[in-house]
Amino acid sequence: MMGGNMNKMMKQVQKMQQEMAKMQEELANRTVEATAGGGAVKVVASGKQEIVSITLKPEAVDPEDIEMLQDLLLAAVNEALRQSQEMVSKEMGKLTGGLNIPGLF
Repeated sequence: MMGGNMNKMMKQVQKMQQEMAKMQEELANRTVEATAGGGAVKVVASGKQEIVSITLKPEAVDPEDIEMLQDLLLAAVNEALRQSQEMVSKEMGKLTGGLNIPGLF
């Protein structure tokens, strides 16, 4: 009796693993964008939590105030990574039915 249920459960787990692998691949190609300083700094991150691009408007570059540029970059990078993580968690949550399974994402 238990063997049939176990086989069915294992097939469901394998299917979920395949769906999650496909979703991770898709998310790697999706991006999120964050800005700071009213758009003076723009950072794009992928679903792999990698920074894809950083764009600076000329007015963001003031040789007399490097600290401000550093702060804007830091804020935009952290926000882009936060949005990327949120996107991944949300999409993976759809596959796991909201279950937070440690180590999967």
